[in-house]
Amino acid sequence: MADVWTRRGGDRAPSAEDRGHVPGPLVGRERELQDLRTLLENHRLVTVAGEVGVGKSRLAAEAVADVVALGAGECVLGAGERRPAGEAIAGVVAQGPGESVRGVGEDRIAAEAVAGVGARGAGPRIMVVRWSEGGQDAGCGAGPGSPASLTAAVMEAAAGIHGRRGAAGVGAVADRLRAADVLLFLDDVDPVHAECVGMVQTLMEFVPSLRVLVTTRRPLGLGGEAVLRLAPLSVEPVDGHGTGPAAELFLDRFLDRSLERAGASFDADESELSSVADICRYVGGLPLAVELAAEQAARSSVGEVAERLKEHQCWLSAPDMAAPRHRSLRDAVAAPYVLCDRDERIVWARASILAGDFDESTAAFVCAGGGLAPARVPACLTRLAAVGVLTPVRDPGGIREPRYRMAPAAHDFGGERLREAREFEVAAERRAIHFHRVAALAENLWSLGSQPQAVRLVLDEAEGLRAMLEYAPRQPELAAAALESVLNLWFWWAVYDAADEGRRHLLRLLPMCRSDTLLIARGLCLAAWLTAYGDPYGASELLQHAWSAAVLAGDDATIGRIAHVQGMLALHEGDLERATEQFQEAANTIPPHVSGGLPPAVSLAALAVTQTQQSPRAARRSVRRALSQPGIRGDAWACLVARYAQAFVDHSDGRTGRARLRAHRALAALDGRLPAPHGCAALRDLITDIDRGSRSGLPTAAVPRGLTGVAIPKQADSGILG
Repeated sequence: MADVWTRRGGDRAPSAEDRGHVPGPLVGRERELQDLRTLLENHRLVTVAGEVGVGKSRLAAEAVADVVALGAGECVLGAGERRPAGEAIAGVVAQGPGESVRGVGEDRIAAEAVAGVGARGAGPRIMVVRWSEGGQDAGCGAGPGSPASLTAAVMEAAAGIHGRRGAAGVGAVADRLRAADVLLFLDDVDPVHAECVGMVQTLMEFVPSLRVLVTTRRPLGLGGEAVLRLAPLSVEPVDGHGTGPAAELFLDRFLDRSLERAGASFDADESELSSVADICRYVGGLPLAVELAAEQAARSSVGEVAERLKEHQCWLSAPDMAAPRHRSLRDAVAAPYVLCDRDERIVWARASILAGDFDESTAAFVCAGGGLAPARVPACLTRLAAVGVLTPVRDPGGIREPRYRMAPAAHDFGGERLREAREFEVAAERRAIHFHRVAALAENLWSLGSQPQAVRLVLDEAEGLRAMLEYAPRQPELAAAALESVLNLWFWWAVYDAADEGRRHLLRLLPMCRSDTLLIARGLCLAAWLTAYGDPYGASELLQHAWSAAVLAGDDATIGRIAHVQGMLALHEGDLERATEQFQEAANTIPPHVSGGLPPAVSLAALAVTQTQQSPRAARRSVRRALSQPGIRGDAWACLVARYAQAFVDHSDGRTGRARLRAHRALAALDGRLPAPHGCAALRDLITDIDRGSRSGLPTAAVPRGLTGVAIPKQADSGILG
């Protein structure tokens, strides 16, 4: 039977106010709890590591409670007060120390335990020592501990003497622990991490019977250490049905708190459950943030909390939470921040401008400056990842740089520090410059025949590109760089079914740029192309302004691409003669090897499709011209479109076997690891028509009424690109 050594911070028995609320049941941690039990059974040193608020202490307390509960009925707390063993351990670890503890010396150590577990038997004795918040400003996080403070706290708990903490050596602690079978539970020891490493190493060497369980944001790094890395709860359902573990935790805490407040209610309809899922997604499944959000939802409404969390989450708080360090998400995240050095704090704040995943070179460019050399940034990233501020999303090593993602709460906290330092606008400009280069590189890769690499680059940097483009209209001097980035990503919007997003960015940025630049002509043409199928009337208006700007700029490529879009509109209106003329003009006007938009081979393929019914021979000539264009073999998408036109013409001529073979070959040439480009669906429909023995008609569609509010650009400042 386990024997738990009890010590409260004061000499009196703990009151209900000291203890606060007993923690609710563990939710969504069944597998991790079983893994921790197994590790405790098979290893002398076990560390539960993870970011702040992920539930390390709660999980470890539950595992320790299991050790206590083996044959134990009750625990005695103070003057005859009894509580179940598991509840006692969990409650002691989860609650904050009493005022008397915070006032003892400068060490800010609370030595806590539970006494009198049944009859003292042969089982292990359990001693809990937790570093607590110090002083009145505990919410800002505890700073580094004073020398030997952890060792003194362990000695105090082992000796059972409170308030007379002296300079105790590790040897004296080892002598105290050697006589018993002890499980030493060191909880939340990050402020004394270095001391903890040395003390545990010595105790493990000189006390063979000792077992140690540690919770910390980064492992101790000792030999024989078994590490359980705790990740946030999954937002998605485990089996694909029902609610995910994060949503289950929210609902459990929300319903529990709702019972304590009059008027709180919850209608579990689809809308409310969707809001719960959104909340869990916004906070990244972090258990502390989920519980604080549930507390706020019990005070207001689930929908209101979800709306507020869209923008920010550090405002989450619950003043009556048992543990002081858990009463505010901002204060919880501040705990690792105060332990960071100057460079790490700068990198944390400046890297918060980056959305989604980013690599070392991106962070080095954005974060360097003001006394911080680029060469020091990677080491800061590694240290921030060690304490859970950053999460590695790709294993480091090899030829690829490591990539990181900042935890949502840390991201918002870093953004607050960035604004306090008045560096947000500078960081946003550096981000715009970087992702402008990324977009230019992607376009170069695409135009030079490395289209799979271009698509992978955009996929990797999609969230960062999107954040830059969304923010650019708020800082007008960034508009020109953002517009050029949108134009360089034309292939992503047009070829990979992201037309709505690309069109939205264009229509927001075009009015902010100078109307006499080549960018405007290209932007209006691309906007018309992306608008053509959804709003032909709006596209026609855009084309009129684009044509004038392109003629004034003498841009033959844009003039030819305008003709191509006009051919698209004519084709969908059923005007084959006009469509043929426009596609012919586009094919003759767009110069070969000109980047920044669709190549002449695509216009020739469209021309062949329109010629099929009226002039099959001309259609075959157009297909041959498309497939013989310079660079067609290196342009996978243009080749795919041309192969579709070739199979379409063959099928129309009755050569179904050849048409089927060519269509299958065109599809087989695609990289299945990448999104399907525009044209794949048409090829599959063509194969279906061939298999059914039916003729494929021209791709026509009903023309809807124009509903787009088109903003035509006016004279504006030129921006950072001039």
